[in-house]
Amino acid sequence: MKTALKKQATALLKRLIGTQSFSGEEGATSQLIQQWFIDRNMEFEVQQHNIIARGKHFDPNKQTLLLNSHHDTVHPNKGYTRNPFSPEVEDGKLYGLGSNDAGGCLVSLLATFTYFYDRKDLAYNLVFVASAEEESSGPSGLNSVLPKLGKIDVAIVGEPTEMKLAVAEKGLLVIDGKSNGVSGHAAHGKPEHNAIYNLLDDLQWIKNYEFPKESDTLGKVKMTLTQIEAGRQHNVIPVSCHFVVDVRVNDCYSNQEVFEIIQKNVKSEVKARSFRMNSSSIPMDHPLVQSGLRLHREHYGSPTLSDQAVLSCPSLKMGPGDSLRSHTADEFIYLHEIEEGIDLYIALIEGIKIEEAYETLG
Repeated sequence: MKTALKKQATALLKRLIGTQSFSGEEGATSQLIQQWFIDRNMEFEVQQHNIIARGKHFDPNKQTLLLNSHHDTVHPNKGYTRNPFSPEVEDGKLYGLGSNDAGGCLVSLLATFTYFYDRKDLAYNLVFVASAEEESSGPSGLNSVLPKLGKIDVAIVGEPTEMKLAVAEKGLLVIDGKSNGVSGHAAHGKPEHNAIYNLLDDLQWIKNYEFPKESDTLGKVKMTLTQIEAGRQHNVIPVSCHFVVDVRVNDCYSNQEVFEIIQKNVKSEVKARSFRMNSSSIPMDHPLVQSGLRLHREHYGSPTLSDQAVLSCPSLKMGPGDSLRSHTADEFIYLHEIEEGIDLYIALIEGIKIEEAYETLG
């Protein structure tokens, strides 16, 4: 069965690559995924461009494990030398937009869910979600279907990690800031009227400040100035200077706590775009992690964001492919990575000891 599923998963990934699915425009790839369930007589639901399925023998007395990955993509960058929508195989590599992020993960988790669909003897109920709008953190993605899923006790989020266990993930806080001044002629205005000069102390603080709490898995909070804009012509003192700060938050702080520290230490007006993209983690003694460690998988803390950020339950990020290939020109995934991904996902779920699951999760 696994051999056939591997071939079918790869064939589906090729069709997904050949179908445009930018964030918010995933209707056509949603149809392809729905057809997978229709062809196998498996029940599913659709909410906007998200596809939801539950194991055939869903037991309300069991804990529930969510299997999730996304089928939207970013726009191809200008460095592509191949057609990003043409699934080409060369030297064992499957090229195409979304092949690595996160098509390989999606079809591997889908094959895994299909493998277990009829099974009654698992430690968990399985719920599968192929989600939309992950790349844009949009309002109609995984976050929008969570109320429909019921209680989720733990999740595997499929992102390219080389099938290593990402046991923690940094959160994201984006801050828009503005310093103020007084507009006037450049030949006469005072330095304290210049909004750019008024920002300098804040920029130095943003550059040099280190948050005191350091995470064992995620390291330090990383704060980076990424955009700045002021002035419209050379001889007019700018009345305001706008800037953007990207903050990658470890699991020692909530996004709200980090924002309050920043707000307290700068003179500029600051506003957070959202507080919902918090850091996430799963305990090392969780049965899911322990199963992965028994498979000799490495563990680490991830600096990149995923749909883990919208989950409130413990979650593990894990999937075939390499994060360094994501959003690159001529994106690819190795065919053997997909096959290995399916084998390891299946082994991971089969390796969860029922007694451990009930002891840890109640």
